[in-house]
Amino acid sequence: MAAAARDLTGQVIVITGASSGIGLAGATALAARGAGIVLVGRNKERLQEAVKQVAAAGGPRPLSYEADFSRLDDVHLLGDQLRQRLRKIHVLASNAGQVVLSNKTTVDGHEQTVQVNHLAGFLLAHLVREQLRGGRLVVTSSDVHKSQAIDPADLSATTGWKAYGASKSANILFAQEANRRWPDITSVSFHPGVVRSRFSSGTAMRPLFAFNPFLISTEKGADTLVWLASAQPNELRPGAFYVKRKEKTPSPHATDPQVAARLWDASLAAVGIGWNQH
Repeated sequence: MAAAARDLTGQVIVITGASSGIGLAGATALAARGAGIVLVGRNKERLQEAVKQVAAAGGPRPLSYEADFSRLDDVHLLGDQLRQRLRKIHVLASNAGQVVLSNKTTVDGHEQTVQVNHLAGFLLAHLVREQLRGGRLVVTSSDVHKSQAIDPADLSATTGWKAYGASKSANILFAQEANRRWPDITSVSFHPGVVRSRFSSGTAMRPLFAFNPFLISTEKGADTLVWLASAQPNELRPGAFYVKRKEKTPSPHATDPQVAARLWDASLAAVGIGWNQH
């Protein structure tokens, strides 16, 4: 049986950024194969509609949790809820993302794009580390990572589109370092393509992403996410970066193991859990 059609009955898959875009498309496709889907989103109304769409696709009725990743307290609460409800998470798809074109700092003191795209997902993975043992971490990155390195010494050094590029570099480095530090979890990252979605909602770039007929559909954008979540273990190389289901080599600044290790430690400190991690 092809990996794309693999029966996922009994699998629990948590997807952040799941109320629209490739998160919702991926959740729907994975539910159609029998997986139990946990949807995480920041907008209550869109999340409710997403639950209906995913439930109609098949599998058990999905769970849903509202969390705003620009607030780390929301991520802590989400982690508590997931730990209480789920004994096992087979796949955590760390997919939540946004770009803030203005210089915006979160209540936690970080540049918002970097927090939402990297730090919040990094924190959530740590909070559900035990549930994820033996499972898979799939991190949504982007080819935009080529445009900007992340500076572990100053995670909020950039703003706007540069911060987005830096956060996407951080996504790749996170998956690589997670693979080294958490060998019992298969961690990978991927570029979904340039997708027609709500991604840039609330910014001047929205028409470019929401209505551009030359961009790919959310379903096509979700294809690699779905494949990474459902492929047999021997089909994947842990720590790798994928584009269109094929392994690709990221830019050099996103492959340096020393930078990845420094980023991990800086991220632990930034989310406030570095003092109790060994």
